[in-house]
Amino acid sequence: MRLLQFFFHLGDISIMLKEGLVQFPRALKSFDLTVSQMHAIGYSSLPLIVLTSAFSGMVVTVQTAYQIREYVPLEYLGVGVGKAIMLELGPVITGLMLAGRAGAAMAAEIGSMKVTEQIDALEAFSIDPYRYLFVPRFFASIIMLPVLVIFANSVGILSGVLIANVALDVDIHTFAESLKFFFRYKDLLGGLAKSVFFGGVISTMGCHYGFTTRGGAEGVGKATTGAVVASSVLILVCDYLIGAVVYG
Repeated sequence: MRLLQFFFHLGDISIMLKEGLVQFPRALKSFDLTVSQMHAIGYSSLPLIVLTSAFSGMVVTVQTAYQIREYVPLEYLGVGVGKAIMLELGPVITGLMLAGRAGAAMAAEIGSMKVTEQIDALEAFSIDPYRYLFVPRFFASIIMLPVLVIFANSVGILSGVLIANVALDVDIHTFAESLKFFFRYKDLLGGLAKSVFFGGVISTMGCHYGFTTRGGAEGVGKATTGAVVASSVLILVCDYLIGAVVYG
């Protein structure tokens, strides 16, 4: 039964993605919907991303110093912190935070529209629900996730510099030179590539669970939970697959 349910979900997602891509040219005519979603997904999430990435940068600096101090001089702390944030922590933590915030909001909003028959009303007025609800959220997500990851990387590295200087007595110039000397564009671009896929996963799962909501308010709650769990798991799966392809 669970296997059959999995294939039902997979079919629904495939149909939604196909319809969304077909409707994309028409959606460009109402780009204001995408801009509105970019604001809701990106700008409104910025305080959360700044807060989580700041503490992530602090903790990765302390733990990296703890692990390498007996084997590698702390002059190389900057490269360890920078690569950890750009390759993994920046994209993954940003993706998980957005799955819990934006993905849940998408599932709850569309799920509420589903159980109150507002989506049926859109179809009655010849408005394609995928074009009106899914496409703006999908493209807003894949645009804004890389932007948020750039903020997360910057804040995480800056907080790492601060803690390294204050708590570990590592000179700021030394930290920066270490990071600069071992910097590779592939590290940064690989993390941004991950974030594009993470954005697609979050919006697709949020909208899918919203469109398939059943059973009133209880169903909306289950759809929201399902969207967050599915998005989080798929983000980690995509993280491995993309990492294996790009860096393997």
